[in-house]
Amino acid sequence: MPPVNDLPNPYATQAGYFKMPAGRNWGSSSTVDIDIDGESVWIAERCGGNVNACVNSPDTNLVMLFDKDGTMVRSFGAGYITWPHGIHVDHDGNVWIADGRDNQGGDNPPTEAYGHQIHKFSPTGIHLMALGQKAGGRNEEYFFTPNDMHVAPNGDIFVAEGHSNTAGTTARVLKFNADGEFLMSFGEMGSDDGQFMQPHALAMDSKGRLFIGDRSNNRVQIFDQEGKHLDTWYQFGRPSGIYIDKHDVLYSADSESGSINPDHGDWLRGIRVGSAITGEVEFLIPDPDPDCRGTCTAEGVVADKHGNIFGAEVGPVGGIKRYTRGVK
Repeated sequence: MPPVNDLPNPYATQAGYFKMPAGRNWGSSSTVDIDIDGESVWIAERCGGNVNACVNSPDTNLVMLFDKDGTMVRSFGAGYITWPHGIHVDHDGNVWIADGRDNQGGDNPPTEAYGHQIHKFSPTGIHLMALGQKAGGRNEEYFFTPNDMHVAPNGDIFVAEGHSNTAGTTARVLKFNADGEFLMSFGEMGSDDGQFMQPHALAMDSKGRLFIGDRSNNRVQIFDQEGKHLDTWYQFGRPSGIYIDKHDVLYSADSESGSINPDHGDWLRGIRVGSAITGEVEFLIPDPDPDCRGTCTAEGVVADKHGNIFGAEVGPVGGIKRYTRGVK
């Protein structure tokens, strides 16, 4: 089933809304979420570049909070994260970051290896917890290339692991309790229901159902919190990022159709907006550069309480775009 392409776009695009400090430029980002105030925006940015940029700039604070006017309020995270890939703000306002690589690929790799972990920070930047083994592990409760995480209302932590779409590599979701103790995992590499090929993003609706952006399978899969498969949707495109707001509006960012994913050249990249309850897709914000041949337009997506949408872009420019619908 192809994604829905023929949809209205009621949103206006604003580039350059978020203001970096003097002397610092935007790099790649796939990570954006909303603060518990409903309008401030958390972004983790790859130190002005992409792969290895943060390894070569270990003193750069890459986790940033911006106020509703686009001004940076604070930043932190230097020395903990090599390649921020996913971000999540939990119900207490804590900030979680998925570090999807390690620090051994830079110009002068340090002696102490780290990376491939999930980090929990307080809203002020105090490091509270790390899940996984430094520099990665390939056993039951550690991970290699974690993509995203989501904290359920009861405090359970879900982690999506596996950035490769190569047969034989890991593709699963792990579950931990609030103290970081491993509980279970589900899924494996494949294309059947309940299998994954790049489980790239996580979200949860008001019913507690876990939505998984199964990117290289071009679909969203829905599970209960014990790993039981409930449904599979293809109408939201090739999901690099997904977000569900408190009204159960589902936002899906497709950054690869027609470029990284050339087998479906007629699929449109962009942000699809619809219902997490019915699966109906209502709007599509298309990629303004349809001829782009890389990872283009938003890879991460979120919306604030006013209905503004924010898209985090890996390339070719990077940074964050704001999409408004009659709200300034």
